[in-house]
Amino acid sequence: MTTRIIATGAYAPVQVITNDDMANVVDTSDEWITQRTGIKERHISSGENTSALAVNTARQLLERAGRKAGDIDLIIVATVTADYSTPSVGCIVQKELGASNAVAFDVTAACSGFMFALSIADKYIKAGMYNNAIVIGAETLSKIVDWSDRSTCVLFGDGAGGAYVEKSETYGIIEEEIGSKGELYDILTGGYTDCANIFNGKEKEDSLWYVNMNGREVFKFATKSVVKSVERVLSGAGVAAEDIKYVIPHQANTRIVDIISNKLRIPHEKFYMNIDRYGNTSSASIPIALNELNEKGLIERGDKVLLTGFGGGMTWGTMLVSW
Repeated sequence: MTTRIIATGAYAPVQVITNDDMANVVDTSDEWITQRTGIKERHISSGENTSALAVNTARQLLERAGRKAGDIDLIIVATVTADYSTPSVGCIVQKELGASNAVAFDVTAACSGFMFALSIADKYIKAGMYNNAIVIGAETLSKIVDWSDRSTCVLFGDGAGGAYVEKSETYGIIEEEIGSKGELYDILTGGYTDCANIFNGKEKEDSLWYVNMNGREVFKFATKSVVKSVERVLSGAGVAAEDIKYVIPHQANTRIVDIISNKLRIPHEKFYMNIDRYGNTSSASIPIALNELNEKGLIERGDKVLLTGFGGGMTWGTMLVSW
């Protein structure tokens, strides 16, 4: 038995901010951003919080899968920008859908979050506890970005993407790997809340609330960890790189993807990219791209698709799927 992706969906805020728009609020330019990242524009929320993006995606998944809310066994949302510390975005999605029979919770693994959430859903389904799941990556990164820091604020966008999955005897997840390297946690952080209270005399500091990133170290981690993870997954599955129809990488930086492509000797045209239109949407990145690939009809039953990403923690995740 395996776990198969039955339907995909995605949702992004209507407001689109171009690189020229960014140049009006921070010292940058379209040329500077494009050359270094490949990003041309990104969706930025005008007020919709993370749960709203996730709920819209979940409704789309139900419609496309032809399922009712009461049919859902499990809801997992991957996010680092939840509306609240508690309740989880998953529980808000459950309430808004009316999915009263579902178990709902969140997963935090940054840009690898969707891979971790999909892996967890797969294990529950394979164990026989649940028959299906809605898995979503959703972020409003705009609320934790320092809009005066041009090295980070130009990178990120808001959005959500997801998949409806069910148990299957044929097509589905073939091989996967998730991992973490906690000793590097401090090279990419965001949303820090200081332990300040009336009894210890500390003042709350906002500086670490915003995204802080050591770009050079993140770049090094990404180009090494993703390559090794993909190699292990392909080897474990006994699948050759040339048998992969598409690779859907985390949409962080076109330079990172170029290096990964060269190291793996997988042609760049097999890497599906939409970073130019969305920027880095963290846990939403891979499912948004997967949904686009699916909507365009570029993948057919039996095609082998490789999902792979990295994120804060530091974390990584790779999954080989038979569509």
